[in-house]
Amino acid sequence: MHISLTPELEVMVKERVASGYYNNASEVIRDALRFWESNEEFVQQIKLEILKKRLAIGAKQSEQGKFIKESVTDIIKEAKNA
Repeated sequence: MHISLTPELEVMVKERVASGYYNNASEVIRDALRFWESNEEFVQQIKLEILKKRLAIGAKQSEQGKFIKESVTDIIKEAKNA
């Protein structure tokens, strides 16, 4: 497999190899992908918590007769982009 990196990312990879922590660029990329994979679930959990909090606020406001201008769709979109 061959991948292309932006010049900035290429510099980052080369710096990691030059530091001596990694033997080659493949090790840097593998480690970065493992890190990304392990943190992806964490990020999804954070987004879900944000959504739950916003929905709880909306439910409480609704019970008090107060309403927010945003729709549930807007809140979901905002949580996805967080």
